Parts: sequence; structure tokens; C-alpha cells
Amino acid sequence: MSQLQVGVIGYGYWGPNLVRNFTACPTTHVRAVADRDPKRRAAVKGLYPTIDVVEDPSRILTDPAIDAVAIVTPLSTHFAFAKAALENGKHVLVEKPLAASSKECDELTQLARARGLTLMVDHTFVYTAAVQRIKAYVDAGELGRILYFDAVRINLGLFQPDSNVIWDLSPHDLAILDYVLGFEPRWVAALGACHYKDGVENMAYITVGFDESVVAHLHVNWVSPIKVRRIMIAGSKKMVVYDDTEPSEKIKLYDAGMGVSHLDREGAPSMLVEYRTGDVLAPHLDRTEALSRVTQSFEIACRTGIPPLTDGAAGSRVVRLIEAAQRSLQAQGSKVML
Repeated sequence: MSQLQVGVIGYGYWGPNLVRNFTACPTTHVRAVADRDPKRRAAVKGLYPTIDVVEDPSRILTDPAIDAVAIVTPLSTHFAFAKAALENGKHVLVEKPLAASSKECDELTQLARARGLTLMVDHTFVYTAAVQRIKAYVDAGELGRILYFDAVRINLGLFQPDSNVIWDLSPHDLAILDYVLGFEPRWVAALGACHYKDGVENMAYITVGFDESVVAHLHVNWVSPIKVRRIMIAGSKKMVVYDDTEPSEKIKLYDAGMGVSHLDREGAPSMLVEYRTGDVLAPHLDRTEALSRVTQSFEIACRTGIPPLTDGAAGSRVVRLIEAAQRSLQAQGSKVML
């Protein structure tokens, strides 16, 4: 089977990781890398002497020998590069978020579908063994009825030149929320603050509401002295905690919860709350790098035409939530209905 010929546009923060994983994947071959920075181009050539290194991205976009393009550039450039790649008959993998608006996401998704091409967004955490195990717990009913989803993603972070903290950090947890629960969101509310750059929020709190009283809450922050990457999903039977900073026990399943009994004592209704605590399970997880799973999944989707877990539609759903959070910020935290 011939290898998928890949071109990578952008070799900044995330680009080197994608090039490394595409190079390690036996069914893909990195043919070319484009970056406008001469130091980055030199870095590619030093590590991978056989890869063509170019300054102009259009050389990758129009090269007939390249089957697929990975776009690892600032958010404001995602749409133009992805559209050009699809129009030139190439499969596309885009760094999160897929595009700067849901309108752009929908246009890319429709274009890919019309051309019979794969469009995939790199929601890396969806491909972690931890998130895959949590998804299995939810689907099997292990947690019972879902009560809430709580996520914290904070650090002394990297300020982005063209987006705020919501566009930068929340796509990770919103993608996990979308994939694991699969519920239809009804509304979004968000509050944030700008401390260092006018009009650019460096911290925010986002709430997503669903039917059946299920609520998701996300805290994202670029100005925390500590790095926290934690998600808690509570169910009526069990609860699961995912801590990505843990070196080994990344998820723990708690046999804990509460029950409520409604009593009628002498005509006066009352409520009896009973708490339950049991064992804590820390399952063994596959240590395969998530980005390795991303590149392999992309290759399989390109070869078979089967949509990947994080296709264009998934990217659009996440961007719609981000847009709603942005509108809520501008409305001082008011609910935005979806």
C-alpha cells in the first residue's frame, strides 16, 4: 500500500509534533513543510534532511504529488488555507479550532463533502486513551444518569496574537464534552476578564446547559500560577475524574454518589438524603501518544472515506459553542440560546 503524501503548513508550536508523528506513521510520508520563518525552515531541514522545505504555502497547496495537507497556523488563516487545499483536491487536517466562525466551518465541511475529501480537526484529547475509556463508561451506563460536567484548564499561558483564551483553550474541553456526552446543548453563558491586552479575555468561565438539568462548566485561564488539566463527570451511580497532569493514574472512577428519598411523615413531606462511598478504580491505560492516533485516524479516513471521530461537523459544533460564549461575554454573561 502506497504511503499518504502529506504537506504540513506551519512549523511553530504544534507543527513539529505533527511532523514527528506523520514521519513515524508507516502509512504516511511528509513530503514538504512550509513556514515563512527561516529559522524554523532550518530546524526542519536539520531534523529531516529528505523533506522539502519551502517558504510559500502555495507550493504545498498546488503540488500534485501531495495527497493531504495539515494546517498548523494561526486561527485567522485556517479557513483560507483549508479551502485552497480542498479546492486543489487534497484531504485536510486542521489544528483546533477548525475555523474562526461556524459559517466558515460549514463551508469547509460542505466543500469537502462535495469533493469526496476528508476534513478533520485536530481535537487531540478526543484520541487519548483516557477520554476513550471515559466514553466507554458513559456509553455503557457505568456512571448512570449524567448530572454535570466540570472542567478546569488553566496555566501561566501563551497569549495568542489573534484570539482570546476561549478560542485558545476551551476547544479542548468542548470537544471532549461533545464527544463523550453527545448531548444537544441548549444555551451558553460566559463571563471573562481582560487584564493585560485590551479586548482580549485572558480568563473566562463558560456554562453550557442541556436538557434534563445537565450542566457543563468550564474554567479557562492564561494567568494561573499552576497548570491544571482536570475534568470531572458526575453521574447518579458513579463519578469519574480525569487529570491529564497525572503521570500514570490519569482517570479515577469513584463508586460514590447520593440518593434522595421523599417521605411523608404525618402529612408533612420531608426529604432523606443518603450518601454512598465505595471503591476508587484507577484503570490501566494504553500509553500510545494521542497525536499518533490522530495521524493514523487521518490516514485511515483519507484512504477509506470513513469520517473520523473529529470530522468537519464536530469542528463546527465546537465552534458554535465558542461563538455563543463570545456573544454571551459581550452581553455580560447573558444566556445565549442555541
